[in-house]
This record gives sequence, structure tokens and C-alpha cells, in this order.
Amino acid sequence: MQNNKVEVGRSSIAVLRVMVSLIFIVASLNHLINTDKAVARIENAKFGALGHLLGPPEISVIASGVVMLLAGIALAVGFKTKWSALLLIVMLIPITLTIQVGQIATVGPLFKNIAILGGLLFFALNPKLKKQ
Repeated sequence: MQNNKVEVGRSSIAVLRVMVSLIFIVASLNHLINTDKAVARIENAKFGALGHLLGPPEISVIASGVVMLLAGIALAVGFKTKWSALLLIVMLIPITLTIQVGQIATVGPLFKNIAILGGLLFFALNPKLKKQ
């Protein structure tokens, strides 16, 4: 049987982990500090009604901010990398569907989120990449 393993440098894993996590750490601070602006983005989005499915958007914005901050930091430092990535995926999908889908002005951010999803999937699908 063919060996499907690929050699990857430890430093490249660390750099990827930190770079993917930074957007969540920065976004989390925006959710927690500028909650009203994040809620306004939901309200103005084409599929903004999705933001009300779990209750008031203010609660969702604050909760997502806390999760993104904690999971983003965990991913950055290599703590529970698979679970951190999975939590961030769970946050990224509804945010992407609510804010970026259905609006021509957000096609760029939509594909940015798709690329970030690829980075998160890398860590979720490669759980043996321990803190490197």
C-alpha cells in the first residue's frame, strides 16, 4: 500500500495556526467591543433574519465573540487544535451564511471565509499535528 504521508515543517504548522487564528481573535474583539455595529451588520444583511434564529442577535454576537476569542487563542497556541478548529468552523459557517451570502458586495469576504474554512479544516482533519 502506498504511503500517504507528507512531510511538513514544524514552523510552517505554527505559522499557519497563528495566521488562521488571528482573524478570529480580532473579530472577537470587534464583537465584544462594538456589539452594536456587529448587530447592525446582521440586521442589514440579505439573510439577516437568520441572525434571529437563536434569539436576540445581541446575545449571539456576544456569545460568538467569546467563543471566537477563546478558540482563536487556543488554536494560536496549539491547545486542543482539532477542537478549537471545529469550534471556529461552527462559528464561521453561520456568520458566512448570514452576512456574506447573497450580496454582490461581499463576494470577496465570502471567498476569504471559504479560504479560512480550508485552513481550519486542515487542523480539524489532521488531529495528529500536535502543538508544533
